Order: sequence, then C-alpha cells, then structure tokens
Amino acid sequence: MRVLGVDPGLTRCGLGVVEGLPGRRLRMIAVGVVRTPPEDEPHERLLSVQTEIDQWIADWAPDAIAVERIFAKANIKGIMGTAQASAVPMLAAARLGLPLAMHTPSEIKAAVTGNGRADKAQVGHMVTRILGLEEAPRPADAADALALAICHLWRGGYDARVDQAGTPGGRTNRLQAAEQAAGQGAPNRLAELHAQHRTAQRAAAARAGGRSGVRPVTTRRIVP
Repeated sequence: MRVLGVDPGLTRCGLGVVEGLPGRRLRMIAVGVVRTPPEDEPHERLLSVQTEIDQWIADWAPDAIAVERIFAKANIKGIMGTAQASAVPMLAAARLGLPLAMHTPSEIKAAVTGNGRADKAQVGHMVTRILGLEEAPRPADAADALALAICHLWRGGYDARVDQAGTPGGRTNRLQAAEQAAGQGAPNRLAELHAQHRTAQRAAAARAGGRSGVRPVTTRRIVP
C-alpha cells in the first residue's frame, strides 16, 4: 500500500511516497520538495503546489494521503501560508476519493522516533534508518513528508480507511455516489436564497418587458 505524505508549506512543500504495511519493511518510492518564489502572489504559489501534487498523485498512484495537522504558532503570517497550502492535498484527496489522514507533529515524531518531542535531526536520522536510505533526505521538509507517510502506515488507521474505500474503482464509485446524493438532496439555505433571487429577477424583467415591449431575458440551467 502506498501513502503520499505532504508536509505543507508555501515556500517549501515536502512530498514523500512510502510503500508497505504495518509490521513489515517499508520502502521509499519518491521524495521531493515543491518550491515557490516568495515574491509571487499567494494564489499563484498555491496553484504551483496544486499542479505538482496532482502530478505526483498521477505518477505514483497513492492509496491514501497524509497531511500534517497545523497548529497556531507565534508567526501568524507563516502559519497562514502553511494552512493555505495544507488545503491543497486535502482537496485533492476529496476530489479523487482518496482516504485522507491528518497527523499532529507530536504523533509523527512519536511514531518515527518514539519521542513526541524529537527534533528534526532525530526525525531525519530515523527516517533514513527505517527506509534503508544511504543518507537523510534534504531539506528537512522532504524527511518530514516521509515521516508523515511512515506514521500513517504504522498507526493502523490506514487499513481501515482503505477497506472502507475499496478498490480504486470503488473509490471512484463512492465519489460518484456522493455527487449524485448531493444533487438529489434537498437544497440548503444558500441554494434557496439564490433561487429566490433568480425568481425575483425574472419577475422584475417580465414587468419591465410588459411596460416597454422588451422581451425578458430567461436563464436556463444545462444539466450534463
């Protein structure tokens, strides 16, 4: 089974794919870092991250995605960019029907090193040993992404999520079923307000057309 670990960030976003099962030897499939220029606009940087993550998913076909859970820190500006970047793999998982897991930094450190307060050097060292690498992945964001994937495989929740998802075709079917259910469900309050607004617009256009002889404009929803 394969897990894509994502250590989110706008300047550097770590990506790592690990294959294996709990209690068995794990194997690194791929590791890397997505970098975006700080001078670019945030939405452009997020698009770059999304494009790269989508490419990784297409190339390595992970069975699940693991993302670091973000906590507020003193550097509010930095945490905002990290939080924005973390939404990219989360949306990718939802869009493709892949199981998603969020792990805290202490969970990741404890799973990999046995110490929830381990520093980055210790995490990198243990990732190197666990995966049988010749040297620690650099920068640290790359090692952290692999640690995320290892944590998810070893914590046991992975198998349950994969079983619920079923086969790759089953994941697609589940996503299609969710879309169909959403389309058939009762409209929410926001949808009702939009419908009321459109009705009022059509009525106003009809009244205006009756007075001036102008044909009212109608809208048509096209259902694929």
